[in-house]
Formats: sequence, structure tokens, C-alpha cells
Amino acid sequence: MDSIKITTLPNGLRVVTDTVSEVESVAAGVWVGVGTRNEDLSANGAAHMVEHMLFKGTKTRDALQISEEVENVGGYMNAYTSRELTSYNVHLLKDDLPLAMDVLADILQNSVMPDDEIDRERGVILQEIGMCADTPDDIVFDHYYETAYAGQALGAPILGRSDIISSIARETLVDYVRRLYSPSRMVVSAAGNVDHDAFVEMVGGLFDHLPEDRESIKVPAAYTGGVHLSEKDLEQSHVVLGFDGISRQDDDFYTAQTLATLLGGGMASRLFQEVREKRGLVYSIFGVHSGFSDGGQLFIYAGTGPEKLPELIPVVCDQINGLCGSITPQELARAKAQQKASTLIARESMGTRADQNAKSLLLHGHVRRAEEIVRAYDAVDMEALERVARRIFASSPTLSALGPLQTLEDFDAIKRRLAA
Repeated sequence: MDSIKITTLPNGLRVVTDTVSEVESVAAGVWVGVGTRNEDLSANGAAHMVEHMLFKGTKTRDALQISEEVENVGGYMNAYTSRELTSYNVHLLKDDLPLAMDVLADILQNSVMPDDEIDRERGVILQEIGMCADTPDDIVFDHYYETAYAGQALGAPILGRSDIISSIARETLVDYVRRLYSPSRMVVSAAGNVDHDAFVEMVGGLFDHLPEDRESIKVPAAYTGGVHLSEKDLEQSHVVLGFDGISRQDDDFYTAQTLATLLGGGMASRLFQEVREKRGLVYSIFGVHSGFSDGGQLFIYAGTGPEKLPELIPVVCDQINGLCGSITPQELARAKAQQKASTLIARESMGTRADQNAKSLLLHGHVRRAEEIVRAYDAVDMEALERVARRIFASSPTLSALGPLQTLEDFDAIKRRLAA
């Protein structure tokens, strides 16, 4: 019997439940299919600031009451903003679900965003931006995305820019919610000990004051590639080398995921073995493929001492160039097993189930079941893997580096290595 059920309410709001009757808790929330890429560049950071502000008071609850009502029953409330979506979620005991959904419905429909709270939260976010700037293995990725998608909201930092956050107006935030937080862009998702029909009735009665749908222009992703170097007095050099990847809508998406795992997804991966274990060039190195709705990235991160940079970059390029024609059946089987295990193990978390189901419904219009994803990984063969590798690594690279960079090879020389 399928544990996942989906209902679309008359206003267009979709409700998905994933029932696991053996547990005592429920993870639930609202996922909105908009994020940083839906901002105007002149208002960069609005999506993230809205996420903060919705917890700062409604017509009937102040900020403390919003937090207390969920925590008083032992629940946990959280939120996050990404480039393509925003989530407001809770995890608590099953009997307290109506309370939590009432709080979520209230903050999403009745938030007042008072000016004094905006000014206070403005300072909090500026501190958050400062913390990120002081964390080199975070900020190097902000520089990476800004370079990979130059001049586009998709590449802009999720936290926003300090000068914009310092002056962003209340009306900009209110307008963002009014234009984009509409039923057709939202999914209410719950996983755990939850009854679908009762939950649908609850959600329908609570989410009845959402704004009308309005047109939203999402500029298509346009990968540009390029280089961003930031010389800084640090102990280590942080380097991200990436390529144009595969979108989540593409039939090759799961092959790209497998490729990244084989290349840099664990201690047995090629990069970890060659760069760290055999040569001792880094403490940390990994490869990741990340898909958007209409694009993606495959990138390699390495943190190393500046004296190791001259040897590190050629070795990484050699690993990329030597991939096709050298992959063994054992490597392919291991990478597929890692991806399948990760998919199935993630379903042991109710929060992950709710999150994945909502994302899938927003992106694909249906929930991709675990067995469907496992079949997709099973179908990846050597021919597909090498074809996708050629497709990805033929793109112009993006290089972001931060720290002592005097020994870093010239970007044009790196491009020539990759083209060899």
C-alpha cells in the first residue's frame, strides 16, 4: 500500500502526506517554490529576509508567542531559503500537529512585518553575512555561483548583499510575499503519524487567505563560467572548480549524481584516494553535483596549504581528463550503491521525507517514490556515465579561489589542461 497521498485543494494548494504509523511524531510544513532566483537583483536578499520576518509577529501573535507555542509542547520549528525554494517546517508529536499548522498558517497569511522588527532583523542578517564572510569555505561558494551565473539572480548570494539589506524597504518584502506566496506555488507536506484526509481538511480550513496567483518571471539559467580570485591572508587556500551540470528535469540527472559520487563522493572516490590518501595534498576534497529546475553544477572543492596548490590543480585536472575509458565496473557499482543507500536511508527521517516529497511535487508535479529513484540509479550504465562525463566536462569551467593564491596556476593554463 502506497504511504504517499496527494490532494489539490480548490484554491490550487497541494497537500501531500507520507504516513508512517509506527512513529509518534509528524514532520510538516509549507514549501514555497520561490527563492533567491525570483528576486530582482536590486533586492537581493529579499527572499531570505522574508523567511526571517514571517516569524516576527502576526495580527494575533508576537515573535515570542510564535516560538513558545511550538516549543511549549516540545516541538521544533525551522525554516530555510535556497535559490529555488523556501521552507517553513515543524517536527513535533502527532497530537500537536493542529497547533503547529495553525501557527504556520498564521505566519504565512497574517504576518505584519513591523518596522522595528525589520530594523532589528536587518542587523541580525548583516551579522549573518559577516559570519559567512569570515568562513572561507562558505564564501568561496558564493563567489563561485556569482561567477558561474554572472549577472543573474540565480547566482546571487542567498543572504543578500550588505548594502542592499541595509536599506531594503518594508514594501519590498511585503510585495515579495503578495506576488509570490500564492497557492499554486505552495505545497503543504507532512510525514509521520498523520491521517491524510484529516490533514487535508485541517489545511483547507487554515490556508484560506493566501494571495491570488500572479505571474512570476523566472529568467532561465544561463551558465557563463569564468574565474573569481580573492587574495586573503589565510592559512589555507580554498578552491572550487566546477562545470555546467544537469537539471533535475533531465533524464541524465541521476547519471550526473552517480558521476559526482564516483569522482569525489566518499573516501573510496577517485579524488579522495588520489589527492588525499596517495599524495597528501589536502585535508578536505569532495565532488558534488547539484541540480536546479533548469540547470545544474558539478563542482570539486579542495582546501589545501598554498605550497600544495602547484601540484593539486594538475592532479585534479588529470583525474577529470582521465575519467572516460578508465572507469571500472566495481567503481560504477559502488557509486550506484552509495546513491541508492543514501536515498533509502534518508527516508528514515520524517523531516527528510516531508522535505523531499514537497520538493518533488513542486518540481515534477508528482512525488518521485524511492523505488522510482532506485530504478533510475540501477539504469545507469558505463555508456551513460561516460556520455554524461563528456557532456559536463566539455563546458567552460568556473574557478573560485580564496586565500593565499600566489602559487595558483593561471586560469587560462587550467582551461588548457582541461581541454587537453
